[in-house]
Amino acid sequence: MKYNKLVRDKIPDIINNKGKVPKTHIASPHEYKSKLNEKLLEEVNEYLKSENSEELADILEVIHSIAKSNNLSKADLEEIRQSKANERGSFEKKIILDETD
Repeated sequence: MKYNKLVRDKIPDIINNKGKVPKTHIASPHEYKSKLNEKLLEEVNEYLKSENSEELADILEVIHSIAKSNNLSKADLEEIRQSKANERGSFEKKIILDETD
């Protein structure tokens, strides 16, 4: 079966332990960023279908990997998130903008 997708680091070992032989390669920096973006969409779609907390955690894992590939630490990302929340607010009040005049 062909996949051509980014997988977690331990997946090849898990496949080996099941008696199958995974064919893999290490992504170039450009391919890695592209595959991370594909993985983010995949995980978001899986979450939207299931609303499962594990899928939400998978989204966070991909986001952390994207941030790291852009030389941002988790702390950097949190600082940016907090700054935007301070400036523009968060989503806690559940406000829906219907239209403007």
